[in-house]
Amino acid sequence: MRRIKAGIINVTGYIGAELARLLCQHPQVKLSSVTGRSAAGQRLSDVFGHFASTDYEVKAELEGAIEVAFSAMPHKGSVDVVPPLLARGVRVIDVSADFRLKDASEYPEWYGFAHPAPDLLRQAVYGLPELHRDEIRSASLTANPGCYSTGAILALAPAVKEGVICPEVVVDSKSGVSGAGRTLDPLTHYSEVNESVTAYALEGHRHLPEITQELRALNPELSLSVTFVPHLVPMTRGILTSCYARLVDGKLARGAKAKDELLQLYREFYENAPFVQVRDKPCRTKDAWGSNFCLIYPTIDERTETLIAISCIDNLGKGGAGQAVQNMNLMFGLPETSGLESLPIHP
Repeated sequence: MRRIKAGIINVTGYIGAELARLLCQHPQVKLSSVTGRSAAGQRLSDVFGHFASTDYEVKAELEGAIEVAFSAMPHKGSVDVVPPLLARGVRVIDVSADFRLKDASEYPEWYGFAHPAPDLLRQAVYGLPELHRDEIRSASLTANPGCYSTGAILALAPAVKEGVICPEVVVDSKSGVSGAGRTLDPLTHYSEVNESVTAYALEGHRHLPEITQELRALNPELSLSVTFVPHLVPMTRGILTSCYARLVDGKLARGAKAKDELLQLYREFYENAPFVQVRDKPCRTKDAWGSNFCLIYPTIDERTETLIAISCIDNLGKGGAGQAVQNMNLMFGLPETSGLESLPIHP
């Protein structure tokens, strides 16, 4: 069986390392080259002990004839490395935010730089398979969504698409510390985050424009307005997102029947989405830990006629590396679930 030759740029971050873990076990992929400038010349097993059974060497640049490159560079880093790869005919999955937003004018506001390749923004496909599966299949450049964005968009997409909610939406997300990456920061040290929960980016988080971009495209007539508040919680992996919006009168029945209709709406929307599980009871981040699943529990507060949609993902799985591999599978005509079939880890 022919195996796709893949490379990872910046394997030494959490997402890069998770990509390497998934790809080195993928039955139809050969992980040919991994880079990380700070660790160039080292064995990957010297950087991460869980790669002790592998023989990957971290290089300064990708080597060999690769067919797909995963760029796990920090924001503003991929804009330099992606264009030369595309020019060589290499298909790229960018795990940073550098190609997620369609409007180049938003980059100075949210990421602090003027985007140098607005033409590539138009070319890039937003890599959320549940919304863009067919486009991803033919993409040369796929922009992997943000972790918060994935949980929020999937939790709200069916309700937005069918117009059962009012435009004002509140998204409350709680993330484990690995979402902040491996860069040392006093705010993410163990003694700072342990036994503490904090809200942050109250002036606006960088994933907000992704959330509004994708949800507005589902239903432009809704004039959606999103309030998004992220929180840091003392756990390693996982994101729990709680979304709230008033229901539109007359779109659903009242009482228990409305909950049944809502559940059916969600299940029909995701009936062909192998990694979305619509549940009939609340989910926990632990239920998605180590997997590529997004768990969704939609319900209604009957007292206030308010939609409550809860989603749980592993921020390094469906919120990062797992979703990137899912996108690669689609881009190369592989089964969408290939290499990602593992069940969540428990306890």
